[in-house]
Amino acid sequence: MLRRLYDWTMDLAGHRHALAALAVVSFAESSFFPIPPDILIIPMVLAARHRAWLIATVCTVASVAGGLAGYAIGALLYDTLGQPIVSFYGYGAQYEQFQQDYEAWGAWIVAGAGFTPFPYKVITITSGVMNLDILVFLIASTISRGARFFILAALLWQFGPPIRGFIERHLPLLATLFFVLLFAGFVAIRYLF
Repeated sequence: MLRRLYDWTMDLAGHRHALAALAVVSFAESSFFPIPPDILIIPMVLAARHRAWLIATVCTVASVAGGLAGYAIGALLYDTLGQPIVSFYGYGAQYEQFQQDYEAWGAWIVAGAGFTPFPYKVITITSGVMNLDILVFLIASTISRGARFFILAALLWQFGPPIRGFIERHLPLLATLFFVLLFAGFVAIRYLF
């Protein structure tokens, strides 16, 4: 079953609408959706290595646009939409302290969260709530998100065939490890931050 799912994902990654799906996921992940676009970038670059830079560009542009949507949620709809999203990710109790830190380090927080697995949507919403300068927000988001997606694409472009072979040889173990890490990440985010 896992092999069929892997083959289906690789076929889907090479589909003519794969870039549009990546753009939608990247946009949504930056404002409210919990699944990172890396899950699509990896098979897409492995399936079509020659499109690595286009894939990274689409992901970056859509992610920054989604970040602007998150900014708008924070600036205009925090009470009705933003606060439930922040609470869903487990940041409701610490949000006041986070806002104080954000006043001092806003641009650096945006840049750091854009590059790391930290839920970027919490940062985009907070940027809107705190009225971070929109130009600073766009620059920090573009640099950090672009660096993240272009580094991933470059690594997959350079080492793609060996990575694909490794994944295909160790698929069950890697799938188990992925789900354990995903679950551990949600637990860590919920209880440690």
